[in-house]
Amino acid sequence: MTADYTLYGADLSLYTGKARAYMRYKNLNWQEVLATADVYRDVILPKVGAPIIPVLQTAEDQVVQDTTDIIDFLEQRHPEGCIYPNTPKQRLAALLLEFFGDEWLLLPAMHYRWNYLEQQREFILQGFGQIAGPDASTEEQIKLGEQLCAPFRGSVEKMGVNEDTKAAIEQTYLTLLDQLNEHLTHHPYLLGTRPSIGDFGLMGPLYAHLGRDPYPKALMQKRAPKVYEWVERMNNPEPLSGDFLPNDEVPETLLPILRTQSKEQLPDVLSVIQHNATWLEQNPDGNLPRFLGEHEFTIGDVKSKRWISSYSQWMFQRPLSFYQSLTQDQYQPVDNWLESIEALTELKTQLTHPVRRKQGQLELVAA
Repeated sequence: MTADYTLYGADLSLYTGKARAYMRYKNLNWQEVLATADVYRDVILPKVGAPIIPVLQTAEDQVVQDTTDIIDFLEQRHPEGCIYPNTPKQRLAALLLEFFGDEWLLLPAMHYRWNYLEQQREFILQGFGQIAGPDASTEEQIKLGEQLCAPFRGSVEKMGVNEDTKAAIEQTYLTLLDQLNEHLTHHPYLLGTRPSIGDFGLMGPLYAHLGRDPYPKALMQKRAPKVYEWVERMNNPEPLSGDFLPNDEVPETLLPILRTQSKEQLPDVLSVIQHNATWLEQNPDGNLPRFLGEHEFTIGDVKSKRWISSYSQWMFQRPLSFYQSLTQDQYQPVDNWLESIEALTELKTQLTHPVRRKQGQLELVAA
């Protein structure tokens, strides 16, 4: 039977892991194709314009890029088993946790992959080499992988993973594992017995880098076995099953994770929003670059510098827009909840220049 959808990606790709888990949960008629050099040349570059994965192609030759766009595109087509809670606190929590997984957990994901390369060298390099030479020998793939992985290794310090922050990144990640392990002792997913968009956001880093690469995988299995069980459950879900918790409940066990996000990630993205707006004032007719120099950030109790990722505003706009669309009678209970995770001020942010995606580019527009 011809597949309705083809997902071009790779096992080592963080965002492919997010999309793959979603498509399995939805029980779609689909196939996954390794994004080899030939696929990049013949499919991805002509149709997307950039060497980026994952990419979804429909049987009608529609192409969707960006994992969040892929999921929302498929949600409209396949609404059964919706992964977006329809109650305000749960939906906002799910969107915040997707943002946390997609953008902030890149720090431990990149750290444990590239700063522990010698402990898992053959596994990592061969995975990259398979993309360039799927039929090459193991030795040839490792050599190819050494060349292909250079840009990724080179981006680690720009993300803020450096000698000053390594210990803090590890400590905050170990704390997260402990917190998630406690939560998953009581609930199979973040918000009940059905995975939400928050689960899929966390799945990207917690599988491809942190639950699959040998060194952090062993760490997860030993320190947080319930988290590793969740990773396996996300990869092998019971399709279209489960429910979100009743009465718009967000479990207390998630609040420490959300408070960490409020302390570390939300100040970072508010700084990005300010830099994006400044850039537009100076470049009124240009597409917004993905990176706009450096700014200060905090991880744990350590301050350092990292690149200004303009895209993070686009992801933050998802929970921000949802919060600001609430009806008047919904605000008070949600505001009380936001105060409990110390995020109310940040969710009151008024954007003067929202970011939108258009043909793979980021654009700032008037509010």
